[in-house]
Amino acid sequence: MTGIQSYIARIDAVEAQRQRIYGTASGGDIWGGTAAQTFRADPQRELDANLTVIASYLQPQDVFVDVGGGAGRVSLPMSHRCREVVSVEPSPGMAEGFRSLASDNQITNASVILSSWLDTGLDTKSVSGDVVFTADVTYFVRDIEEFIRGMEGRAKRRAMITVWSQPPPNRSAEIFQLIYGERLEALPGYRELLAVLWEMGILPDVRVLPDSPWWESVPTSREQATDLALRGRWLKAEDQDRARRLVDGRFDELFETGSEGFQPKWRPEMREILITWETGQRLAI
Repeated sequence: MTGIQSYIARIDAVEAQRQRIYGTASGGDIWGGTAAQTFRADPQRELDANLTVIASYLQPQDVFVDVGGGAGRVSLPMSHRCREVVSVEPSPGMAEGFRSLASDNQITNASVILSSWLDTGLDTKSVSGDVVFTADVTYFVRDIEEFIRGMEGRAKRRAMITVWSQPPPNRSAEIFQLIYGERLEALPGYRELLAVLWEMGILPDVRVLPDSPWWESVPTSREQATDLALRGRWLKAEDQDRARRLVDGRFDELFETGSEGFQPKWRPEMREILITWETGQRLAI
């Protein structure tokens, strides 16, 4: 099985498990509403260490295209460091969050296109840029080869992908197995993505960025710790009470109590990984 085939197989296994346990998705904007609010961030904030590395690749005259840019957590701060930013975002809720943040902060060189990156109707000219970037999107992309080719074809100088060393949805694997009695099918991460790139003749630079996940913290109470263990869309509403009893019964196995709170033993430390390359090159690998 090739790297691309293995990548697709992982996506298919995750989807098959999801349908078997949760049924067919009802549709709608799953990244709107509360999710869109969660990913809002002040565009004027001082850059953290990870964003500082990303910004170091930009030049003042660049057009920065953010694929699946959400509410602009990355691209809106970059608007102060380049000529223009364009977000390509399929979620109406996220796109509206982007627009409102840009408007509230008087950012006039930022725009959002409401579209999937793989939409055949997407205008290549309107979304081409010097740098094409995506963060935390590739875990969910089944047609990964076409996705990467789209980045290559629309990036004049550089493509950039960031993923976490453990895909965030995979962090619930141990709790999922406790609740549902089976192994969680894992989304593809950086190992699988690199295999795809190598197979495509792309040999990228890989950098492990310094900061821990910006959204994670150590719970300071037992109740907060239990809420953390059961957080996410993977837990069915009807299983909440049973799940709380199971976590409570295994609490000391799942959490280490320390001076700062309750450290999840099932959640290993992780870092953001930057995968980047100059476009238009093909290497013999």
